[in-house]
Amino acid sequence: MHFESFSDFLAMGGYAFYVWLSYGAAFSLLIILTVVSVRGRNNLFKQIRSKQAREQKLKEYRTGNKNHEPKT
Repeated sequence: MHFESFSDFLAMGGYAFYVWLSYGAAFSLLIILTVVSVRGRNNLFKQIRSKQAREQKLKEYRTGNKNHEPKT
């Protein structure tokens, strides 16, 4: 499809509202998807670090208790 001028291109043959609304909606959804994905990824990494820290504390506690157990 060829356009005579840039304003004809922007007008999209009389369908500019629908065309540009579609582009805007798609672009907005891609941005939202990206933001949500990055936040979810960061949240997942935060949860993993928290679990690793908790496991490390349990491991230290267990090894510390072995040294202080009464001998029978």
